[in-house]
Amino acid sequence: MKLDGLGEALVTSAAFSALGIVVFAVAFLIFKKILPFSLRKEIEEDQNTSLGIILGSVIIGISLIIAAAVHG
Repeated sequence: MKLDGLGEALVTSAAFSALGIVVFAVAFLIFKKILPFSLRKEIEEDQNTSLGIILGSVIIGISLIIAAAVHG
C-alpha cells in the first residue's frame, strides 16, 4: 500500500470540501433572500411539508452540482 501521496490527497480533499461548503452556504443564502416569505416560519410554524420537500430537493441539487464541479 502506497502512502506517498496521502498527505497531498488529504489536503486537496479538505480544500475542496471547504470550498464546496462555502459555495453551498452562499447558494442557500441567495435562495433564502429571493423567497418572498420566511422559510423558518413556513416550515416550523405553518408545518408546510411541501416546502420542506422542495427545499430538500434544492439542497440535493446544489450539492450534486458542487460535487460534479469539484470532481471535474
